[in-house]
Amino acid sequence: MSKKIKLTYFALLFSFINLVLYHYPFYKFVFSNIDTKSFNGILLLVSLTIATILANAVFFYIVLFLLRSFGKWLLAAFFIINSIAVYFINTYGVIIDETMIGNILNTNYEESSSFLSFGLFAYIVLLGVLPSVLLFKIKFVRTKLKRFLLHVFLTLVFLLSLAFFNSSNWLWVDKNSKTLGGLVMPWSYTVNISLFYKHKNKQKPILLPNATINNTEKSVAVLVIGESARSNNFSLYGYEKNTNPLLSKIDNVYHYEAESCATYTTAGLKCILEHKYTNDLYETLPNYLYRNDVEVIWRTTNWGEPTVNTKNFQNKQALQERCAGEQRCGYDEVLLNGLREQILASNKNKILVVLHTNTSHGPTYYKKYPEQFEKFSPVCKSVELANCTQEELINAYDNTIVYTDYILATLIQELKQLDEYNSSMIFISDHGESLGEKNLYMHGIPASIAPKEQLDIPFIVWLSDDSKKLKQNQQHSQHNVFHSVLDFLKIESPIYDPTMSIYEN
Repeated sequence: MSKKIKLTYFALLFSFINLVLYHYPFYKFVFSNIDTKSFNGILLLVSLTIATILANAVFFYIVLFLLRSFGKWLLAAFFIINSIAVYFINTYGVIIDETMIGNILNTNYEESSSFLSFGLFAYIVLLGVLPSVLLFKIKFVRTKLKRFLLHVFLTLVFLLSLAFFNSSNWLWVDKNSKTLGGLVMPWSYTVNISLFYKHKNKQKPILLPNATINNTEKSVAVLVIGESARSNNFSLYGYEKNTNPLLSKIDNVYHYEAESCATYTTAGLKCILEHKYTNDLYETLPNYLYRNDVEVIWRTTNWGEPTVNTKNFQNKQALQERCAGEQRCGYDEVLLNGLREQILASNKNKILVVLHTNTSHGPTYYKKYPEQFEKFSPVCKSVELANCTQEELINAYDNTIVYTDYILATLIQELKQLDEYNSSMIFISDHGESLGEKNLYMHGIPASIAPKEQLDIPFIVWLSDDSKKLKQNQQHSQHNVFHSVLDFLKIESPIYDPTMSIYEN
């Protein structure tokens, strides 16, 4: 196409293309939550359509006027990212809000590569590349400055007028603003990326008051942080399939009802490791104890953890290098390799071990456990989880719970051999997981609207004989962990809250 069109028409054309190609999830949500037979419902639907077209058109208009040819490259990048975002929204039922941006930006190559599929490639080509090619085929005539400013001014005035005309719908928009904002392209990720970094870089961690260790009794507390483990699929919690064949036979194993405060790893870890629920960033449990002369060992096959200030931080690569090529090296069992020896080598009486697992993270559940732990079959082997039957998907996930059961049982046997130590293990997950319920998969839905499957988590405790007794409370939260560890290790601190400990004094 050699004929040039006016920049205003160019911006409107590609805003309309943007609406048609990337806003099916947006309108699916709107149609499901308004009365399309009422005047207000029709008014809202028409107004949202006009507002979406004009808001994107004026944004494209400004970008192309100021950046000219480079503006086309920026729009092409938006189309590519839009296609990827819509794929994940349609395939996994996610919402691209600040929560999900945190998930995306804190992932690594291993996790991100597990999502590669023909479906994702098709979305990128059909909804990303082809519109971008059309973008460069069509030429536009640049508008004069005065006309440009007039167009922008009039459009903004019209959008404000449209907003005031819809005053009767403001409460509905406000109620659903997070979901709407997470589905409109490209604002879902552009705005929320900015918000994520704004909140992330807001402040440095606030140091907690100093603690003291007046007790010389040898104690080791092991905190196992599960990944995407939901309590519904643990037979300890009444699940009909026997996913806990080993833990169910071990003495001094207790389980409690618990709910996560978030649905993604970084926020879930914050809740587990902080001393109280707060939007502020305080010193975390491992850093606090390490600063106060407790031996802290952090082992991880996962990612998304906060900065851990300890000389004994070992990631997956470091653990595998020391594992001598055994089968356990390729799975989360590597977290246990040489752990007992490392504990015994410590010259300190108080030890905190944190094991951050990756066992139940999707979509490739079937890759997270050795073959001999495939107790339930057939299993889902597609990253596009909706293509699997519900039975296949749940079987694959349940096998990760069976493997988790084995890891925890093996850990307990290792701790039982530490005769000189009082020992306790706490297993708690960062969040739960959706397995197709309500057409949702995995996690990341904002906690305020998340289904129970993404919030209900296991809280499992084991105690060595005569080390401590547990309270009879049946409901705990992730914030019980901080105070429970202080209590078990007998760390004296001004911030310790005995009501938050799971142990009896």
